[in-house]
Amino acid sequence: MLKLLLIRHGETEGNKLKRYIGKRTDEPLCKEAKQMLQELNYKEPEAVYASPMVRCTQTAGILFPGKPLNIIEELCECDFGEFENKNYLELSGNKNYQAWIDSDGALPFPGGESRQEFQKRNLTGFQKVVRSCIHRNIGSAAVVVHGGTIMNIMEGYADEKRTFYDWHVGNGKGYEVEIDTNLWKRDRRSIHMVREL
Repeated sequence: MLKLLLIRHGETEGNKLKRYIGKRTDEPLCKEAKQMLQELNYKEPEAVYASPMVRCTQTAGILFPGKPLNIIEELCECDFGEFENKNYLELSGNKNYQAWIDSDGALPFPGGESRQEFQKRNLTGFQKVVRSCIHRNIGSAAVVVHGGTIMNIMEGYADEKRTFYDWHVGNGKGYEVEIDTNLWKRDRRSIHMVREL
């Protein structure tokens, strides 16, 4: 059995302003986030995997100091295209934004990714994490990524069925999950949520 902590990075200034902060904006943690993360007490895993974005690598370094980071490019947040680094107030009146809202997020981000492209990329990255853990005989790992990445993973693989938005977690939070590696090897890819962090 493989135990994973799926952890969303700490808060950034863009998060505080409710901006779409994706893979184009490599924003560091805000000062308050560093303090908040230092107060968390997650059990140290055998390995740590992370998105390459600085907000994730900083979070991993604070939560698990001294642990080597295994960077997985495909775990980056969504490419929000022309909405990147803007919030809903700044996009008010933008016809592309209104069309995206009216589609309930089904349309691709103009100049960015579609939900399907984003999810496929994230699930490919998550598969790399699981394969690496199996290959290295690792029983526990932390995966420090983005909110959207966690939502994609849980929507795609959780044995409890919820919609993408129902898997939303706050900064520094996430899920503890378990994977039956024998089933995973036989392409029966499913994860069991143990608890919310």
